[in-house]
Formats: sequence, structure tokens, C-alpha cells
Amino acid sequence: MNTPQITIVCLIKAKQATKHQVKNELSNLAKMTRSEADNINYDLHISVTDDSSFIIYENWRNQAALDGHMSQEYLKDFLAKQDELLERPIEGKICKIVL
Repeated sequence: MNTPQITIVCLIKAKQATKHQVKNELSNLAKMTRSEADNINYDLHISVTDDSSFIIYENWRNQAALDGHMSQEYLKDFLAKQDELLERPIEGKICKIVL
């Protein structure tokens, strides 16, 4: 039985003082995540009107793939710095394809 693809949309708001560091860290995170076997895509976006606002759009083959991603040390390291780097906690939405 095939398990459904998982889509995640994350809204990330950096502090003004850390926005360049956050952009660099998120870029590195994207590069490492894309090398994970069951990652379909991991796209980092930045707002055209607010260079401290980022969106990550990511797709995973299944829940097990996402669980594996969440256990990666490089992701845990970034998440441990949220209070220091971000204006507010990451807002992540787990989605499924409708059409």
C-alpha cells in the first residue's frame, strides 16, 4: 500500500538583526535536505516586500521520510537556535494534495 505524499509549508520570520544569517542557514539547510533520499523537493523562498520573511515549500514521499528528516542533526541544530534568530516560532502547516 502506498502512503500519501506529505507537503509542508513553513513560514519563517527572522529578526531584522539576524535576517542575513537566517537566509544563509536556511540555504544550507535546503542544500542538505535536498540530498535526503525521500525528499521530493525543498524550495526556499523570500518575500519580495520583506527580506526577513521566508517560506519553505517541501514535499516528502511519505510520513516515514518526513520523520527521518525531522531527526537530522542539521535540522535539530537550526531549530535549537530559533529563539535567538527568529522573531516568532516557525509556523509549519502539513498539507495533502486535493487535486
